[in-house]
Amino acid sequence: MSGISGKHALVTGGARGIGAAIATALGSHGARLTLLGRDRAVLERHAATLAQSAEPHVVTADVSDADAVSAAFGDARARHGEIEILVNNAGIGVSRPFAKIDPATWASVIGVNLTGTYNCTREVVPAMLAARYGRIVNIASTAGLVGGKYIAAYTASKHGVVGLTRALAAELASKGITVNAVCPGFTESEMLDRTLSSIVATTGRTSEEAASAILARNPLGRFVRPDEVADVVAWLCRYEAAAITGQAIVIDGGEVQH
Repeated sequence: MSGISGKHALVTGGARGIGAAIATALGSHGARLTLLGRDRAVLERHAATLAQSAEPHVVTADVSDADAVSAAFGDARARHGEIEILVNNAGIGVSRPFAKIDPATWASVIGVNLTGTYNCTREVVPAMLAARYGRIVNIASTAGLVGGKYIAAYTASKHGVVGLTRALAAELASKGITVNAVCPGFTESEMLDRTLSSIVATTGRTSEEAASAILARNPLGRFVRPDEVADVVAWLCRYEAAAITGQAIVIDGGEVQH
């Protein structure tokens, strides 16, 4: 795939769900991969499934910790050189009424989802500027575009990611660097499993009833698959996508139309 083969791509949260699918997609198109996350064992298990040509490398860090991120990115550069493709996928979600969001929870969600995106992006932009080339894809959410009950911290963090994406795109477009956000709706993942479990615990519905309630407002009538998100990310990393920047691309079966 033009623009991906031979490039060093780093994917945060690259061992599970959407992040794992993105790593698989980029590796299948010839990228040299670094997977970043907090659990080395889980990262190494996914790395073992990737194409050997991807030379998958694993680094660990909490993305909300700037010093840990700096050390991990240094390790990644030592293995594969400067990072030419960055996918900021690491994220956490918390569902609870606003009045029950304590300061520590708020700080944790903002720290991982928004500050983590900042911490990782600041590690790659200087080299991208020097090379006059780069691809940055931020995995946001439909919650980065619309509000929703009981997800105030998550929504605020993802709106911040979309805003950061747009600001950076405006600043970096003339330097050969594109910055886009991908905004999945409900996607088959551990996060979706936790959401369904929360609905079951709160409402007494079965898991099937909870899923049906979510899908009732979705024109496609099913959840998004991780590989569908990964394919869009890979497309954004192509040379041919050089004119696509500052966008928030929704992948949700038509639920949010903007």
